[in-house]
Parts: sequence; structure tokens; C-alpha cells
Amino acid sequence: MLIPSTPNTFRRRLATAGAIVAVAAFGMTACASADTASTTPGGEGGDDEIGVTLIVKTTTNPFFVAMEDGAKAAAEKAGVKLTLAAGKEDGDEDTQIQAIENAISKGDKGILITPNGPSVVDAIQKARDAGLYVIALDTAPDPADAVDITFATDNRAAGNAIGEWTAAQLDGETATIAMLDLFDDKVVSVDYNRDQGFLEGMGIDVADENTNGDEAKTGSYSGGDYVIVGNEATTGAEDGGRTAMETLLSQNPDINVVYTINEPAAYGAYQALQAAGMEKDVLLVSIDGGCAGVKNVKEGIIGATSQQYPVKMAELGVEAIAKLATDGTKPSTTAGLDFFDTGVALVTDTPVDGLESIDSSAATEICWGQ
Repeated sequence: MLIPSTPNTFRRRLATAGAIVAVAAFGMTACASADTASTTPGGEGGDDEIGVTLIVKTTTNPFFVAMEDGAKAAAEKAGVKLTLAAGKEDGDEDTQIQAIENAISKGDKGILITPNGPSVVDAIQKARDAGLYVIALDTAPDPADAVDITFATDNRAAGNAIGEWTAAQLDGETATIAMLDLFDDKVVSVDYNRDQGFLEGMGIDVADENTNGDEAKTGSYSGGDYVIVGNEATTGAEDGGRTAMETLLSQNPDINVVYTINEPAAYGAYQALQAAGMEKDVLLVSIDGGCAGVKNVKEGIIGATSQQYPVKMAELGVEAIAKLATDGTKPSTTAGLDFFDTGVALVTDTPVDGLESIDSSAATEICWGQ
């Protein structure tokens, strides 16, 4: 479980965004079509070969394509034999489980994985029992200690930032909120941390902080009254975002705040809002910070997003397993957290006094994807 971040914690972290951003900018690579990147110390099939398998949720999301690119660049630099695998779609656990089994069979030193759901946990344990070092990227499993360590954005802080921004923009107006989540049939930490972090940032009391949708549907936020129209799953995809938005608009056409799990879902929601003639009347917020999402901020489609750094996650993961294999050094978590924090920055062209942010021009310099 990730440790929730308060608004003040987010501000303190974002005060160091310049340093985080500078680090996150290195190693950005263009999308490549190769399935593996391989450099084998000691020759192909040698005893000192360091094999690492990266298993992402899906390659239909630019976030995970960027993660693969970062891993390939780091593998080439570190002399690691890298294997790439991905679920067929967000939530595809079976394909990920098979990729874990393959990594064990190949005798890899470690696995980097963005878990697609709780069913992968048993397979991860099997890999660890076989001596592989397993690092989660972006999404901590449940329980968090199912892996050796997680390299990720503080998703609670990321949600918190866009929630604070939204509350400030409303200036006391009633918030009629649509919640566009990731799943409705499984629980993953990135889903509830972003969702619940957003609500906490708005000043809304959440019931179980690790459960989506169980908070009161009406009440008060930090600036006025709120109504939560509902929670709809998107699977983090554009078409899912469009369908989810259409569903919630049919339930309440007065929606003026839309939270989305990621930027593909946000763009799908925007298409539904545009079709309804409502795109100028709604505050649309998201999390990712990819180049396409930052462009949407610049164009006024997304009001604010929280930028994270998947390339950095993958690079650090490859480097950590290579170092562990060569000299036995294990990576450490960030002080005060149970994971390694790879940084986050609020991106908006409508800044709020007292809330640290960067504008879309600055975010464009360090974004990922195309």
C-alpha cells in the first residue's frame, strides 16, 4: 500500500521538481519496433549473462511504450539481455503470468512488471522463490511486499495535486463530479490512489481510502458542495473514456468536473463532452504527463495533469537489477515511503496561488511519447 500524501507533502516534493525533472529528462528515446535489446557480457549464453524481463500492462498506451524505450536504452548501456512482454490489454493478467513463467524458465536475474491485477501475485512469488529479483514499476501490487521493491510515482500525491487545482478553479461553485476510473472488477493501487488522492485534494472525506466509490455521494468539499454522479471504468483507454463519459452524462447532464485515471481516458471523455456541446463547461483533469496529454493541456482540452516519468522508472529498474547481479547491491526505498519515488509535477497553464506547478511549455521539454 502506498503511503498517502497530504497537500503539504506534495508541495514539499514539488519544490524539488526542478531536480526531479532534470533527472527524468535523461534517456528519453524515440519509439522503436524491436522486441528486445540485447548486449551479453561474456558472449551469448555465457554464465555471466544478466537477463531481465520487462512486463508492461499493454503497448496500446504510450506510457508503457515509453517505459519499454527507457528499458531498452538502459539495457544497452548496462550490458543486459532484455526481453519485452505485455498484456493484450490493460487488465490482462494471464499474458503477464505466462511472461513471468517464461522469465523463470530462461533463468533471468530479475523481472520488471507493471502488474495488471491481483492474480499475478502468486506468479511473482514463484519467481522470487526461484531467485529472481522482482521490481514493480508504476503500480505497486497488493500487498506491496509481494515484490522486492516498487519504483513509481507517488500516485496519491499526483491525484491530490489535480484535486487541489480543481477545487481552487471552482471558486465555491457546486462540483458535480464524474469519476472515470481504471477498473470495476479488480483492485489495483494505481487506481485507488489516484481516485482517492483526487477526492482528498478537493477536500472530500473518503470512507475507505483504498476503495473507489464508497464515499458519500453528496456533501461538502473545501470550497462548497459536491455531488458525485458515479464511478465508471475505462481500462485506461480512449474508447473506454468516451463510453464512461457518455454513461455518466446520461445520468446527470450537469457534470462540471471530470476526473480521469489517465490521459487516453481523458481524451475519450473530451470527445463525449464535445459531442454533447459541453467541452467548454467542464474542468477535465488527469494524470500521466505524456506529450499528447501535455499538448491537450496547451490546447485547453485538459485543465491540469500530473506528470510522471515512466522512462526513469524503467531505466532505474534495469540498472538496479544489473547492479544487484554484479555486486549484490540492492535498491532502497525513498525515505519515509515504502517505495522509490520517481517524482511528479503538476502541469497546468492556469496556475493556482500556493500550489506549485509547471506550465505546458516546461512540461513539453520533459514529456514522453509522441
